[in-house]
Amino acid sequence: MPNSLELSVSPAQLHTFANHPFHVRKDMEMNELVDSIRESGVIVPLIVRSRPEGGYEIISGHRRCEACRELGIEKVPVRVQELTDDEATILMVNSNIQREHVLPSEKAFAYRMKLEAVKRTAGRPSKNSCQVGTNFRADKNVAETSSESARTIQRYIRLTYLISPILQMVDESRMAFNPAVEISYMTPEHQRWLQAEMELCEATPSLVQSRRLKEMSQSGTLTEHYLHTLLTEQKPNQRQKFFLNQSDVQRFFPPGYTPEQMQNTIFSLLKTWGHAHEHPQNQQELER
Repeated sequence: MPNSLELSVSPAQLHTFANHPFHVRKDMEMNELVDSIRESGVIVPLIVRSRPEGGYEIISGHRRCEACRELGIEKVPVRVQELTDDEATILMVNSNIQREHVLPSEKAFAYRMKLEAVKRTAGRPSKNSCQVGTNFRADKNVAETSSESARTIQRYIRLTYLISPILQMVDESRMAFNPAVEISYMTPEHQRWLQAEMELCEATPSLVQSRRLKEMSQSGTLTEHYLHTLLTEQKPNQRQKFFLNQSDVQRFFPPGYTPEQMQNTIFSLLKTWGHAHEHPQNQQELER
């Protein structure tokens, strides 16, 4: 373990990790953390490293730091470690990736940052090795320290090639993961066409359709007219759907509620409504 020093410092001296991929959200978990720190203080010191320009860069503990700021705590316990940029990146990702609620975009950029850091740490391949071998070892290293396979990690990293509006759809569960991975291979211009058509048609492509779009985008044969035709065609076993706009329902929930939390609450309320109105068939559907 790198040399470390334990101190108590002001939250004003603590700064967010550069390009930190994990967001601090004002959700139920954050509220519970604030209550815990209010009652017991910060039990586990934040891990930080010194900054050349002064103060400290947080490696692990962004949520604890924000909770302390909210509570007006003047001194925060930290463990200062001497780390290179790549060592700090790897430790930052390892410390956050196992959190209970991590968005697909957060995993995507975190895994990409870690993979690039691991490759740099491994160094350039020797004369008797090859870049493919180095990349394979880096992928394997990242997978060994996570609960996901190297293949799954690579697929998450592909999400970083999506344009922001489509990546947000993945985070909000408005687009499935596997089709999004295929779409990530489309050019940014073609992704913008697709995003506009998805909004217009209120539909997203299936996995088979996404693979077709990927091939057409890469071959340069994709057109906006074809996109519209594809998104309006009837999918196999398609059932009629309706959607709730997140902005319409967000105002009924406390700030910081995630789409998953809102969805769970809505289904819970629907179960109660179904029981009250005695619709046995509907109740069976809700309980599944």
